[in-house]
Amino acid sequence: MKINKLCYLTVLIVSLYACIKDAPANPEADIETFTIPKRYLTGDVFIDQANRKIMLYLTPAAFDSGVVPTLTLSAGATVSPASGDSLLFDSTIVNEYVVTSASGNMKTYTVEVIGVGTWKWDFENWGLNDNDKYQYPVEEDGTMFWSSGNPGIALSGVKKDPLEYPLRRSTDAYHGQYAAELVTRAGTALSNLIGIKLFAGSLFVGVFDPSSALAAPLKATQFGQPYAGKPSRFIGYYKYQPGEKYQDKAGNIIADMKDSCSIYAVLYRGTTRLDATNIHTSDRIVATASIPDGGPRAVWTRFDIPFTQVRPYAAAEKLMLAIVASSSQDGDSYKGAIGSRLVLDSVQVIHQ
Repeated sequence: MKINKLCYLTVLIVSLYACIKDAPANPEADIETFTIPKRYLTGDVFIDQANRKIMLYLTPAAFDSGVVPTLTLSAGATVSPASGDSLLFDSTIVNEYVVTSASGNMKTYTVEVIGVGTWKWDFENWGLNDNDKYQYPVEEDGTMFWSSGNPGIALSGVKKDPLEYPLRRSTDAYHGQYAAELVTRAGTALSNLIGIKLFAGSLFVGVFDPSSALAAPLKATQFGQPYAGKPSRFIGYYKYQPGEKYQDKAGNIIADMKDSCSIYAVLYRGTTRLDATNIHTSDRIVATASIPDGGPRAVWTRFDIPFTQVRPYAAAEKLMLAIVASSSQDGDSYKGAIGSRLVLDSVQVIHQ
């Protein structure tokens, strides 16, 4: 009996060892966190996993002297340059991190330093996501200052075609060759399973975090980029045509409702971004500007709106400024009209 038990135990140990020995190496090669002390930042670091970019928002002193980031990686992965190595900024080089997974897969992340900028856009330059084929505005130097809901909608099973996404570039421009076109579209089979019947076209200054896109989509839209000083006026041009049938969150048609667009700007304190759950309610908000009427505009219409101070603030504080546009004003509640179309161009913030 003891011999039988011993034989059984031996076979079990050998089997377990074989399972452990044959377990595949982790194929993931992600930079999961990229940490820099807050005193060197004007905005929180953002890792754009979809486009393999590390977006840094640095104080001028940190840009001039360089920083020493701490990285965490997928289990078993290695990175070059290593976590803790100095990162210096020189216009003649492109800073990249090459991550190698435990199984040998490789990913390259590009570091982009996002400046405060001139806060003026004609939406002439656009990038294309390699995998999901959605478009996004970029600055003249290729950096990303604007984002949209497109990365989240890509997870819902939409066809990989720029024209299938709610945000895309358009040749229907007020100035130059292109403008930003936002269109409210029907949900997908997958989004319907979690109660999302439509996607409003969105465009905003900020970043999109796809890690919470399905579980908590309103937290995925993170509004704002670092801003220096005090804004005076919010200016731009737009056209808008609402869709024919307004529907509620459940997809029921509301006969007496008409869709409307929204275009607004919010200035707030701090370096951590507000999101769609608190962009209108946070006690960090210090000034706002918004178009008063989001109704139809058949021709290009200019808006010029003064910022209204909500709370006293100083120009020397660390501030973030968000600009948000949507083809359906209630799109964050998944209400609106499929086919509503907003075209936006020549947007500018005038400083005091």
